[in-house]
Amino acid sequence: MRPLLALSAGIDLLNEKIGNLCNFLVLAACTVSAGNAMIRYAFGYSSNGWLELQWYMFAIFVMFGASYTFKRNEHVRVEIFYLMLSERGQLWLDLIGTLCFLIPACLLLTWLSWPFFLQAYAVGEESSNAGGLLRWPIKLVVPAGFVMLALQGVSEVIKRIAALQNLVTIDARYERPMQ
Repeated sequence: MRPLLALSAGIDLLNEKIGNLCNFLVLAACTVSAGNAMIRYAFGYSSNGWLELQWYMFAIFVMFGASYTFKRNEHVRVEIFYLMLSERGQLWLDLIGTLCFLIPACLLLTWLSWPFFLQAYAVGEESSNAGGLLRWPIKLVVPAGFVMLALQGVSEVIKRIAALQNLVTIDARYERPMQ
């Protein structure tokens, strides 16, 4: 189980680093938005490239922020049933939900979105707006985001199995296994 917990820690670390980048992107998107608005109103100039950059940053922090949010146990769940369960019941519900719903859905969405990216890449898709950005790089964010969420699901499964075997306890605030 130690190698699996090491894998889980590696996935958690990767998603923590990506989450920190996403936190920075929120600030960057706000800065680009404010700067673009100020330039538009002060000088009557606007750029489609800057508008699209905002959208791209938003897409990146939504798609990659999902795995970070899941890692930190800040995702949405229906707690009316969850809170009525014992700690072991919660671990089992998390385990079953992740294995039966989250990971398969992420893998399906990755598989379905991959051709969407490949087609855009093959034709070198660009924005139809004047001054717009390339489109194909941002289309890679969709399958990559679902892969990262599926990997975080694998990490959570490993931690739940270890907790059910009483090898670790889980810090409910941040979902970190505590030795």
